[in-house]
Order: sequence, then C-alpha cells, then structure tokens
Amino acid sequence: MTVLRPSSRIRGAVLPLALSAGLLSGLTACAADPDEGTNGVGKLEPAAIEEKAQSAADAAKAVRLSGTLVSKGGTYKLNMRLKQDGAAGSVTTKNSTFELLRVGEALYLKADAAFWEHEDTPSKSPSGSGSGSDTGSEAADKLDDMYVKVPQDDPSYKQLRGFTDMDLLLDGLIGLHGDVVKGDYDKIGGIRTVSVKGGADGEGGSLDVSLQGTPFPLRFARGGGAGVVILSEWDKDFPLAEPAKGQTLDYGKQLPRTSGDD
Repeated sequence: MTVLRPSSRIRGAVLPLALSAGLLSGLTACAADPDEGTNGVGKLEPAAIEEKAQSAADAAKAVRLSGTLVSKGGTYKLNMRLKQDGAAGSVTTKNSTFELLRVGEALYLKADAAFWEHEDTPSKSPSGSGSGSDTGSEAADKLDDMYVKVPQDDPSYKQLRGFTDMDLLLDGLIGLHGDVVKGDYDKIGGIRTVSVKGGADGEGGSLDVSLQGTPFPLRFARGGGAGVVILSEWDKDFPLAEPAKGQTLDYGKQLPRTSGDD
C-alpha cells in the first residue's frame, strides 16, 4: 500500500477545490454581465435608453396597452389595442365599464343599461340638445349592449377619443421627469428588460425597456403612484371594422342624456 505524505494529501485536496473555484468564478463572471446576448441597450447611458424606447414607440404601427391610470378625473383601468387609424378595447371606471371602438374618426361606445342610467357616465350633454331627449330606463334599455356612435360635436367625443389615440397615449406615458437614472434588470412577460427612472427613487416615473430585439417600452409606472401600464403586442396588427347597422344606434349631434344629467 502506498502511503501519501501529508504534502501529497494536501495537494490532492487543494486541486479539486481550485478547479471548483475556477468553475464558479467563470459562472459568476457570466452571470455578472446582464447585457450578454441582448440588443445592447442596457450598456447605454440612461437618457439614451429612454430615447431608444421613445423612438421605437414612435415608429410602431400597433400596441396593446393595459393597466391603470390615475388622474384628477378619477381612476381608469384600460385594456386597449391601438394603431394609427383606430382602436378597440375597454375602459373601466369606479362605477362602470364600457367598450370603445374607433375606425378612422368614427367613434363608437358600447355599454350595458346600468352604464347609461348612472349619473357618472362620461357622455353627459348640455340640456336642450337636439335628439338627445330620451332619458331614464327607457333610453337605457334601447342602448343596452348596442354600439352608440359618438357625435364629433358632442362634448364627450374628445375625452373618449383620447382613450383610443395611440400617439396621444404613448406621448403622455413614456416621458420621464427629472434626472434620468438607470434602474434594475428584470423580466416582463418572459422578456429581459432594463429600467430607467426619473429621479433616484422614480418619483418622475419608471420605464422598463426590452433588451431583446427592438427596444420597445414594456412597462411604465407613473410617478406619485399615478398608475402602471403594460405595453405589449408591439407592431402586431389587428382588424378594425365598423359594427353592423343592426348593432348600431346613431343619435345625431349629441348622445342621449342620462338620469344623472340634471
């Protein structure tokens, strides 16, 4: 039997440990580079990352926007598919949910009877307005689950159209305020991202940008807790068509007044 000297035993133990340490060191070095295998956007300065995301969004043909927006007018939960010539989706407020469909400049609103009866409906019109004389449950029953064409002269048209305007929504969401700083690396919907923030604590908003393919913005958190939206299905087209005549009501120059318009 061969007897190992103490020095031999030490060398025999140290060699595997050294190999293991070298392997772990190599793995750690790989894991320490979050930009490896990405589009390289994460290596840019924070302001340049934001600029790349804005440019990608400006050039996009379509997007899906879902999440919550908080404004002086209330809290809105959006689930909208948007493109340059129209949009389709839903908006939920504190008291109701309604669908919006825009094809070109033609805007349609669809909701149940309870929406039309509620005093907080966004379709309020001034009194003494044209064909908008139907009120109460009778009008609500007529409008239940029908596409109501929103007249462009109606005060609610501009407000409702804003939920369907891709450029308007993105311009109001993507911009950060304050000094832009780099945030954390993350994954959103399985896609690797890097974030940039307005201010060290994100008080000016936080934007997560894709590190795979085109550097689209994938999530935006508004400053001050004013909502978080997810941006997905970039450049994925979808069909838009005006509803069938049997599903549509046209009230002329203004929408019908509701029981809460007094």
